[in-house]
Amino acid sequence: MECSEYMKECGTRLAAAGYAVIGIDYEGHGKSNGRRCYIESFQNIVDDCSDYFKSICEKERYKDKCRFLFGESMGGAVALLLHIKDPSFWNGAILIAPMCKISEKMQPPKMVGKVLTKMEEIIPKWKIVPSKYDIDLTFKDPVKREKVKNNKLIYQQKPRLKTGMEMLRASIRLERSLNEVTFPFLVLHGEADLVLDPETSKALHEKASSSDKTIKLYPGMWHALTGEPEENVKIVFADIIAWLDKHCGAATC
Repeated sequence: MECSEYMKECGTRLAAAGYAVIGIDYEGHGKSNGRRCYIESFQNIVDDCSDYFKSICEKERYKDKCRFLFGESMGGAVALLLHIKDPSFWNGAILIAPMCKISEKMQPPKMVGKVLTKMEEIIPKWKIVPSKYDIDLTFKDPVKREKVKNNKLIYQQKPRLKTGMEMLRASIRLERSLNEVTFPFLVLHGEADLVLDPETSKALHEKASSSDKTIKLYPGMWHALTGEPEENVKIVFADIIAWLDKHCGAATC
């Protein structure tokens, strides 16, 4: 995805509640350089985000403020890996349908996985990976759905082979490391999500070592909670802002 349009509504709502919002387009995404939707190393994305966000946090106007991560889907995986990389730096996270576990039915058979691992070194940018990510199954509101489809900065083709394998490896790594999650978090997931099984968020909530963890499951809502009709989006952001207000009030900021 990308920040300038897709995440604009999220930034506007949080800013209206008094929060500064800082975003970044990953390499190969949005307005960043690189082959479209090509992830050579998922760790590179995590490291880029770490360097960038920490450079912002060091600025005089932000250095004494609370620091919360906000990640949706793949961004949720990045947020969790940022926390695992530096467990004491972040005050908490908002995680929307985070990509922290791949269900068995979505994983390729072991033999196929071995073949794809060999192929990714030869044809890493090949658009071959089948994907359940479908805009028509992701954004419930038809107006928002069309807006996303018309956004030329959003990649809408099959994932590249190397990208798919890196995302799979990142998800498997996270699934094995959920007990290393120790910071406060709010995880939100639509129960009618056909892109990422809500069981992934349940697994995170169950296995994380955090003493402060909250899960919100929304009946009938889809994968992109910001792609819901306005009345649903208001419910979601009321929960997000209430959680942030509570945790900012409890922290020294």
